[in-house]
Amino acid sequence: MELGVSVEADWPSPQNLEALSAAAAIALAAEVPELANPRLSASLAFTSDAEVHALNSEWRGKDQPTNVLSFPMLERAELLALAPDGPPELLGDIALALETCTREAGDKSISLEHHTAHLIVHGLLHLAGYDHETSPEDARAMESLEIKALAQMGIADPYGDHDEN
Repeated sequence: MELGVSVEADWPSPQNLEALSAAAAIALAAEVPELANPRLSASLAFTSDAEVHALNSEWRGKDQPTNVLSFPMLERAELLALAPDGPPELLGDIALALETCTREAGDKSISLEHHTAHLIVHGLLHLAGYDHETSPEDARAMESLEIKALAQMGIADPYGDHDEN
């Protein structure tokens, strides 16, 4: 998957965000093979709470910022049916809010880098058609994929209460 990364706020180490995004996508593709399709691309915007607040209000009717927003361009069935040969396909767009991500990382006593990696993986799963809000089983399946992908990156279980043996 090709990733387009833009840094639109004062994120620390903006040069590392592209490498972190690529590492997260590679780790997740090992767990979700359809994301390894070479035709796929996604955009990641590392932006501010104000921008994510505006997007959240416009597209989800929620008048507040959130940590990550995902805007899928393909239905899950379309993604699964996508042949590896052909023109490029946009999987979707992801926006991450600096201030919310920073606050959450501090609240969890983890590095901003690790929290950001988790949110990139989480956002990419949403682009791939996973949804933790549909049922407890779907939430557990999505969390399990996040845990496995993050473990490949050397990042601990962000939920802290799962046993993935």
